[in-house]
Amino acid sequence: MSQGFYLFCLARLNRLPSLPLEGRGLNGSPLQVIIFQQLAAVCCRVPVEDFCGPQAEEQLGDLTWIGPRAIRHQEVVAGVMLHSPVLPARFGTIFSSPAKLEKVMQRHQDTIVQFLERVADQQEWAIKGLLDRSRAKEKLFSLKLAREAARLGALPPGRRYFQEQRLRTDCDHELTQWLRAVFRELWTDLRDFVGEVRERRLFPREVTGSNKDMVFNWAFLVPEKAVPSFQTRIREANARHSSGGLEFDCTGPWPPYNFATSGTVLL
Repeated sequence: MSQGFYLFCLARLNRLPSLPLEGRGLNGSPLQVIIFQQLAAVCCRVPVEDFCGPQAEEQLGDLTWIGPRAIRHQEVVAGVMLHSPVLPARFGTIFSSPAKLEKVMQRHQDTIVQFLERVADQQEWAIKGLLDRSRAKEKLFSLKLAREAARLGALPPGRRYFQEQRLRTDCDHELTQWLRAVFRELWTDLRDFVGEVRERRLFPREVTGSNKDMVFNWAFLVPEKAVPSFQTRIREANARHSSGGLEFDCTGPWPPYNFATSGTVLL
């Protein structure tokens, strides 16, 4: 069975702890470091057949097989990130030999170094906006009823009923406007504490397993010193809007996957 070199991430050699690195990669194989000048590629040996060929196609579609390995991939990258800024590789990135990997580091050396400098002392944080749509509409409807209480109270019962139904229908349009206003408000609160932001695609409930709609999905690159203030703003936003059916799910820190795709070789 032929062996390949599975890449977890690239890092600064002078920031890593003493070699060899402690810990295991995939399938229990030891972690290895391939060096090119001041760059370090953290990798491990794996059977090539696990990721290439007919057997791999079946395995990569099996969550019971891919799940533990994807988690281990994330754990290794997060462990390296404790010591050095990282350029994370995508899951399943394999090289046939150390020489092939060294060629990639040599070819893209300047870009990789610039990326590691760009993300130094910064963390990726993800924020998802999760909306209980029916709860949000009821909150808007209650507010509209309160504003119109005097006018509606002066109407005959039949006309009042139809006017209330019209107000309820208007809530669909107003909900969209309200969400836009909340997003602008949140960005105004956060922009002084973030270096970069990426908008990520929205996932349906079937993927998230949530009973709420994902209405936005952002990734932020946050300087480490600004993380406490960033988290405080998210807590404050939740306090303002959770009663209206909108919650902000904040997770991190993550390796900077979402910022390795712009102006950087994505491994």
